[in-house]
Parts: sequence; structure tokens; C-alpha cells
Amino acid sequence: MAPLPAGIRFIISFSRDQWYRAFIFVLTFLLYASFHLSRKPISIVKGELHRYCAALNEGDVEFSSQSQRASDTPHQQPPDNETDCSWAPFDQDNYQQLLGALDYSFLCAYAIGMYLSGIIGERLPIRYYLTFGMLASGAFTALFGLGYFYNIHSFSFYVVTQIINGLVQTTGWPSVVTCLGNWFGKGRRGLIMGVWNSHTSVGNILGSLIAGYWVSTCWGLSFVVPGAIVAAMGIVCFLFLIEHPKDIACSSSLVAHSRGHENGAHRFRLQKQVFADDENKPLDPEIQCLLLSDGKHPVHQSHVVVLPADGGGGMAAISFTGALRIPGVIEFSLCLLFAKLVSYTFLFWLPLYITSVDHLDARQAGELSTLFDVGGIFGGILAGVISDRLEKRASTCGLMLLLAAPTLYMFSTISRMGLEATIAMLLLSGALVSGPYALITTAVSADLGTHKSLKGNSHALATVTAIIDGTGSVGAALGPLLAGLLSPSGWNNVFYMLMVADACALLLLIRLIHKELSCPGSAAGDQVLFKEH
Repeated sequence: MAPLPAGIRFIISFSRDQWYRAFIFVLTFLLYASFHLSRKPISIVKGELHRYCAALNEGDVEFSSQSQRASDTPHQQPPDNETDCSWAPFDQDNYQQLLGALDYSFLCAYAIGMYLSGIIGERLPIRYYLTFGMLASGAFTALFGLGYFYNIHSFSFYVVTQIINGLVQTTGWPSVVTCLGNWFGKGRRGLIMGVWNSHTSVGNILGSLIAGYWVSTCWGLSFVVPGAIVAAMGIVCFLFLIEHPKDIACSSSLVAHSRGHENGAHRFRLQKQVFADDENKPLDPEIQCLLLSDGKHPVHQSHVVVLPADGGGGMAAISFTGALRIPGVIEFSLCLLFAKLVSYTFLFWLPLYITSVDHLDARQAGELSTLFDVGGIFGGILAGVISDRLEKRASTCGLMLLLAAPTLYMFSTISRMGLEATIAMLLLSGALVSGPYALITTAVSADLGTHKSLKGNSHALATVTAIIDGTGSVGAALGPLLAGLLSPSGWNNVFYMLMVADACALLLLIRLIHKELSCPGSAAGDQVLFKEH
């Protein structure tokens, strides 16, 4: 018998479950990368919405002069307003405020909508909910670009489009994190989600390239093409997304081994209560620390929250207040507020800072700023690997936040020494700033939303994810606003503001870090259990 080809041996070396997990990993990666791909065009097109006609090259001026001499018409003096090449209403003196309002309208709508999105999403099938959000997001992204083709100059048109787009894009994050959390267990969740979270940087880079291709010739296509891509990925989502391993009879490492039975009234198996004294089944150390159990005594009945069944045999969707009662949710949410404030300030203001410090043009500064995203990819992976190895999510975030504060100060000084220094600091700052942000929005959110104490209630994951990312989005809206107010007085003040925000993020994790470090296998406190009724 002839030996099997190497390629076939490689294929059959993986189980059916592993192939499905790999498929879901890649699919959700592409789905959310397309969301970020559609958010990037506005930052690229800003320079075209307000453009100085004085930027014409000498050849164009000379050609225009020769044409004028050959013409019988009288020569017309150029207008005093050198911004007549801009797109109304962004040709006014207050164009910075108008362009800033586009950012704030999107980010504020996103922050508010995120809290509602988790509550709605946990009560609807993920596939349908995510498909609707992607189709709607594609439509409103393209609608912004249609303003170019239909010669629309109403400021309210662009603001309303941004607001609605911000609202519908909130369907994405809770959905993809919930789906990925259903498929991947906690063993290497930090590493897996650290790699997976690079979709943010990939989407930003692709969005910049696509929008930049048409920005100078037909900026409407800079929005229409990304909008069409998001809508197309929405159709892919509807056709191929599998919400949970049980939907195709795959095993899920998130479903705990149970000692019960499954009947027609319950789709989830009932688990016996676990004690730390049980030598055969010790508690997960991370569960003990984050849920603040004393690890030695059974849970007191007064600390058990009973969720009524939804009437259909499954578990009821967790309430907003119920999700807040999960220990760690509030601390990590507020920490993300400040961490995301720092990250999004870099996202919206870094190209302008590079332009002013290194004296590069807008295109070169935009390309150079992508190194911050490259550093963010490595930072997210590194945070995941360390937190998996130590089994301490809060401590990992705290360490990176502690290192980020002096790095931000170094960035403000070393980056002025030349292009090489700027490149090095972009990579280092991107890793330290984006590491905690990536870890909290992915692995931490999935951990808190899929604790064993929730008795397999996957509905909680959407709400927990939405609360954490929604609170972080408040910081994302505040960061660029504060940077815009402080930058006229000097860039040093902007970096001082970022360092203060970084310190606040660290302080909010002190209690959880203390519990992790003082808890070799247990921690003191109360435990909250959610169970079927």
C-alpha cells in the first residue's frame, strides 16, 4: 500500500472539532476586521474634505497662465479663500470642529448603543443579529460616500449618517466575542484571543489602503467600497456562521462535565456544587480569584442568584444588573475606559503629531502611524501568552499599564530625536498601550461572561462583553476630545493627560491584582452563583 501524501496526512491529523474551531476563528476574524475596515475611511478622507487650493504644483499654475493668455476672456484673480477646493460645509474656518463632530457623533453613538446591544443580542440568534448589523453598517457607510456622487453639502446629513452607523456597528463586538467564547475554552484563551484580536489592526491597515486609493480622485468610493465589503461579509456571516458547537454536535471545552441528566425541560445539564476540599475536582484558580471565593467553604445560599428559565427549556438571559454583580466586571469596565481613552487618542491624533514632529506630509505620516497598530498586534499576543502562563489576567494588565506610563513620557521626548527614534517608540508604545486593551476586550470579557458559576449560561457573555466594551467606548469618545482641547497649548500636555489616564486604569485594578497575588489557589470573599430554576 502506497503511503499517504504529506498534505493528506496533515489534514487528517486534525479532528473534525479542530477544523470547525479553525473555521470559526478565521471567519469571526474576517467579520470584525471588515467592521474596522469601514471605520477607517473618515480619518483618511478628512484631508480631502478640507483641502488648500494653494497646494497646486507649479506646473498646474504655469499651464493655467498659458491658457489664460491664449483666451480672450479677462483674467480672474484667485479667491482670497484658499480652501475653495474643499467640500462644503467643511470649507469654513471652523472645519476642525465640524470634522471633530463627525468623530464624536460616531463614538458617542457607539458607546451608548453598546449597552443596549448586549441586552438585545443575548435575546436573539447571533447569526441573524450580526448579519443585520453588517448589512446596515455597509449601507450607512456607503451612504456617507453617496454624498459625493449626489453633491450633498448638508452637515446634518453626514452627522446623522455617522450616528446611525455608530449604533448599528455595536452589533459586531458582542456577537463575535460570544461566538468565539462558545467555541474556545479557557486553557489557552489568552493566546488565542490575543492572535484573534489582531483583526483590529488588520482592518485599520486595509481600510487605510482602500480609502487612500480613491481619496484624491473620487473620495465617495473610499466609503462605498468598504461599505460593499462589510455588506458582503454580512451575507457570508448569514451563510456560514455557526454560533455554538452543540449546533453541529461538536464538543465544547466550555461545557463542564456534569453529573446529571438531560431531559426535555432542560437543554443544559445540571452540575453539582463544587467545593475546594474535593481533591479529585479542585476549583479553577482563576475562578477562585476573580469570583473571590474563600476556596474552603461551600457557597452560602444568600449569595446565590436564581435566574428563571426562559420558558423554552434553556436558561434565561442575564439582566444588566445581574451582569454587573459578577465580581470584576465593574473594575475591568472602568479600567478599559481609561485604557481605550489612551488607545483612541493615538488612533485619531497620531498622524497629526507625527506630521508636526517629524515634518512629514499627511500620506507619509499616515503610513508611519500604522506601526502603532503593528506594535499593538504583538502587544495583544504577548499579553495573552503571559496571562495564560500566570493565570492572572488583572496582574498582566497591571504590569503592562505600569510600563506604559513611563513609555508615554519617553515617547514625547525621544520621538523628537528623529525618524528612527519615532519608529522604535511607535512599536513599543503600541505594544504596551494596546496589550491591556486587547486582553480586557477579549479574554477577560470571555472569562467573566462564561464562568462556571454561570452554569453554562452563554447568554451572559453578550451582556458582559457589551458592558465592558461600552464603558471603554466612553473613554474612546473622551480621549480625542480632550486631545483636541489640550493640543493647542502644546503636545506635552496631551501626553501628561495620557499618563494620568494610564495611572487611573492601573489604580482601578489594584483590588483584583491584590486578590490574585495573595491567592495561590484561593481568595477571600463572596461568590455569586447563577443557576436554573
